[in-house]
Amino acid sequence: MFNAFERAVAGRYLRARKGERFVSIIAIFSLVGIALGVATLIVVASVMTGFQSEVVSRVLAARGHVVLQAFAGEKIEGYRKLTSDIAALPGVTAATAVLDGQVLVTGERGGGTGALMRGIAEADLRAMSQLRIVAGTLEAFQGEDAVVVGAGMAASFRLAPGARITLVSPQGVATAFGTIPRVRAYRVAAVFDAGLADFNNNVVFLPMQAAQLFLNTGDAVSGIELRVADPSRARAMVERIRPLLGNRQLLMRDWTRANDQIVAVLQIQKNTMFIVLGMIILVAAFNVISSLIMLVKDKRRDIAVLRTLGASAGSMLRIFIMCGAFVGVAGTVLGTVLGVTVCWNLVEIQHLIEDLTGGNVFDSSVFLLTALPNNVHWPSVAQVVGLALVLSLLATLYPAWKAASTDPVEVLRNE
Repeated sequence: MFNAFERAVAGRYLRARKGERFVSIIAIFSLVGIALGVATLIVVASVMTGFQSEVVSRVLAARGHVVLQAFAGEKIEGYRKLTSDIAALPGVTAATAVLDGQVLVTGERGGGTGALMRGIAEADLRAMSQLRIVAGTLEAFQGEDAVVVGAGMAASFRLAPGARITLVSPQGVATAFGTIPRVRAYRVAAVFDAGLADFNNNVVFLPMQAAQLFLNTGDAVSGIELRVADPSRARAMVERIRPLLGNRQLLMRDWTRANDQIVAVLQIQKNTMFIVLGMIILVAAFNVISSLIMLVKDKRRDIAVLRTLGASAGSMLRIFIMCGAFVGVAGTVLGTVLGVTVCWNLVEIQHLIEDLTGGNVFDSSVFLLTALPNNVHWPSVAQVVGLALVLSLLATLYPAWKAASTDPVEVLRNE
């Protein structure tokens, strides 16, 4: 596509001589601008994609891919057989019966907060791979007074294994003097970390029988959660479960519907950040245009001489396209290397900044996750690289066309 003559001339124009360094400085700034824009966009796109995938995966690990839930005021009787029938379906990796209830949690030192109480069997709690026990042991998760709390709640109430908390249920007991809330103290058996700040702060687990006794539901649950081998086919699994329900009327939702608000917000944030930060590359592309226009104006006499010696207008076009493309490609490559390096060392950079400033770069009490995702999303990298290369190439077309359309006779006459 480019012959040796065109490559030699383009290389000569990219190397500044005395009196020509101003144009080269502008080209260097354009290259740096493209590199910084590409690096920033790669880091942000990878982090936002990491946020989306991490939040979804951790929510699914804690909640399940498909949820069967009793309607308000109702419960699921005979849940053991239904749970085992669902677990036997092809593609289902686990089915867990849960009993949910809203409670008020108070600590030994006072204070209180609303929380979601979840009754669950010990084996099912152990099967939740995302729940990491950070204090205590699940061996103590049995009996009628055991409870497992999240790391956020444990920190707020200064709880450790063996401490006691009190749960208050609004579903009280009717007496002659009115409805009295159910109140019972429980011993903290263990503290878990689910990797989700919201889950760590607002969820407590009770053994199934203890939860049934506390909520006075008898041998019944409020829902069944199942995990499937392929989460993308969760919606199809809903239709396969329906015949197993018989006469039961249950609310069934797959994870895309149960968490649609979180997924939609994260996707909008990702797209918005991509568009906003893409403007950095666009600005750098305009710098490429300005530097090439100045180069063409500076080389008008050289262009006229080359044209009179036999160089075609097409050769002039390709020479200046090469000059601009070099800036764009070099900036894109440099920015890609920088962005990928930052993504691979994001957590270390975060800790370094926190050590230097004494502040907190990532506050887990504000964001859903407890740590920044530390990975590279290669499809996003490919999108950013493609955007940078296309914009850089488009930026070269007008200055190159101006160079190719230069009239050598008019230029030499004025000389």
